[in-house]
Amino acid sequence: MVFLKKIWNQLNIVGQCKRNGVALWQCPQFLFLVMGVIVFATTLFSYLIGVSIIVDPEVVALVVIIMTLILLIIAFIITRSFEKLADVSRLKSEFISIVSHQLRSPLANIKWTFEVLSSNTFKVALNKKEEYFLNVSENIKRMVELIDDLLIVSKIEEGAFSINKKEIVIDDFVVDLTNRYKIFAESSKIYLTFKHDESIKTIMADKSMLKIVLENLIDNSIRYTKGGGKIDVRITRKNKDILFSVKDQGVGIPTSDKKFIFEKFFRAENALKSTTKGSGLGLYVCRSIVLASGGKIWFESEENKGTTMYFTLPS
Repeated sequence: MVFLKKIWNQLNIVGQCKRNGVALWQCPQFLFLVMGVIVFATTLFSYLIGVSIIVDPEVVALVVIIMTLILLIIAFIITRSFEKLADVSRLKSEFISIVSHQLRSPLANIKWTFEVLSSNTFKVALNKKEEYFLNVSENIKRMVELIDDLLIVSKIEEGAFSINKKEIVIDDFVVDLTNRYKIFAESSKIYLTFKHDESIKTIMADKSMLKIVLENLIDNSIRYTKGGGKIDVRITRKNKDILFSVKDQGVGIPTSDKKFIFEKFFRAENALKSTTKGSGLGLYVCRSIVLASGGKIWFESEENKGTTMYFTLPS
């Protein structure tokens, strides 16, 4: 059933055009169909002309085959170009929509908070002012994180993304992460543990990039583990590589969404229901950093039972 659905999606030219947000005459799939008809007509015409001019049928067949291949290659190149333009157009629309939504919410919260604090008619109790300022701080942090992700994505797309490896002391690195997330985890009634192989003293990596990867994975685990639970962060050896893992007891990833999880702007359906926060850029950024560092990233997950994210870096 799923296989037939995929075939239908590929053959449904009108549906694909609507999904890309372009008119039928601008749609790559429709243009490819038109080019196919033109190639067929040109091939038939070439054959009829060839038969009337060239005596040897093998020469006629060879000429027709060569012309057909050239036309098909040209058609494919043109169609691919249009397809890329359609993808760019769709991604641009998604980008504007997501960024607008993600920035609008914290900005609205900040605006509302300052209006309340500066109001002459609405007096805020002194013990409540700290809560209001913490709310402002949290929303500013959300905007900064989104902008940081967008800057990294921009560098990745431009090919200007680089990794600067330096020696990192694992003990110091783990303590820093523990302190950063301890309060966040406890406030969510989550028991967060960090464990690492004692034989791993240092690792060669880009410290700022490694922090981005682990912070994204830990942050996701905490946000999507509802009603308390446990999150285990481990650093061990796997053959010649260093293996990092973040295991949670969260909402998990639906089977139908697993193949899209590292794509830009993608968020699983159950994640959207769990929390409105998130741009869908975090895992895309993680994957890009890990691959650029010479490692691999993957996951194991079962819906409503949790997820374990893994990635390796060369030792």
